[in-house]
Amino acid sequence: MAEKAYLVKNPPSACKAILFDGDLCTGCLECVEVCRTDVLMPNPKKGEPPIVVYPDECWFCGSCVAHCPSPGAIRMEHPLSQRVGWKRKETGEFFRIGMKNPPAPNTKPPIC
Repeated sequence: MAEKAYLVKNPPSACKAILFDGDLCTGCLECVEVCRTDVLMPNPKKGEPPIVVYPDECWFCGSCVAHCPSPGAIRMEHPLSQRVGWKRKETGEFFRIGMKNPPAPNTKPPIC
């Protein structure tokens, strides 16, 4: 008796390497074919965006975005774009890496 095997996603992680816009994606699976690290797998439902199975293994090469025939259907989320920042306790100001007009450096000595 043969058993059916199903493809399931990895548990959620902090890395969101590739994001699909379901309205723009035609489900052509061109991105699955050109992915160098096999991060993407075909969706069993015809016409649906591929499944991102291994987001932590993405090299961020952008070949999936470059070969996509529907502009805007795939978006790369580079690790530095994933909302890395810090908040100043005293004022509640929020800062991000690479922002314009960064705050002055901290000159207070560390508390021992």
